[in-house]
Amino acid sequence: MQNQPVLGIDIGGSGIKGALVDLAAGDFAADRVRIPTPAESTPANVAAVVAEIVAQFADQMGDGPIGITIPAVVTHGVTRSAANIDKSWIDAPAQKIFAERLGRDVVLVNDADAAGVAEVKFGAAKDHPGLVLMTTLGTGIGSAILYRGVLIPNSELGHLEIDGHDAETQAAASIKTLLGLSYSEYVPRLQRYYERVEALFWPDLFVVGGGVSKDSDKFMPKLKLKTPIVPAHLRNRAGIIGAAWLAVDKQSNPDPLG
Repeated sequence: MQNQPVLGIDIGGSGIKGALVDLAAGDFAADRVRIPTPAESTPANVAAVVAEIVAQFADQMGDGPIGITIPAVVTHGVTRSAANIDKSWIDAPAQKIFAERLGRDVVLVNDADAAGVAEVKFGAAKDHPGLVLMTTLGTGIGSAILYRGVLIPNSELGHLEIDGHDAETQAAASIKTLLGLSYSEYVPRLQRYYERVEALFWPDLFVVGGGVSKDSDKFMPKLKLKTPIVPAHLRNRAGIIGAAWLAVDKQSNPDPLG
């Protein structure tokens, strides 16, 4: 895609991580840096931490855009929700806040969308020709929909109503931990979730990320679906790699809606 390493930054509820990404290889070009997310995770405080991370890579990166993920719906640079970060992000002009604080172009994207892009470009769904649906099982359920490699952003399929409940309140990995469920006890919750998503979207492939994906052999073979389902390959590198890819892609293909 390009030879110059691109900085990707992944904002999470507990940590903010950044790394230079080699987009030819689809992996980090240097060691990742992590700084704890501020206890008061307001836009100004988070932007200050992001600036610290950028400063650590300033001598190794060019003047291109920076890709940043955030646990929020992002439409045209505005954060419309806030998951595990301060509620002051809701309806904040977040991309502009980062760009002004950093003094350079920024592309801001939803964290699950960035992870999905990384898995389609470089990971478990690399070069897949059809409809790929990625879910991240963690504190909640993040999702990304990609058709022939093109992202359809902000799908938020963790918030589907299933059997009268918000889906992630029943099937997120955090619920397994909270209730002390074994994988055998957790599987029916995942089965119900994925069979409903399958019936609505009929994807060609499910990719499952999040920490539980490392234990995929304990639950994936027990799911009875018509759609193939595989674990994510890039694990906790996916958000940073996807953010970097999207930053360069948007520079080449600007959003006509702003």
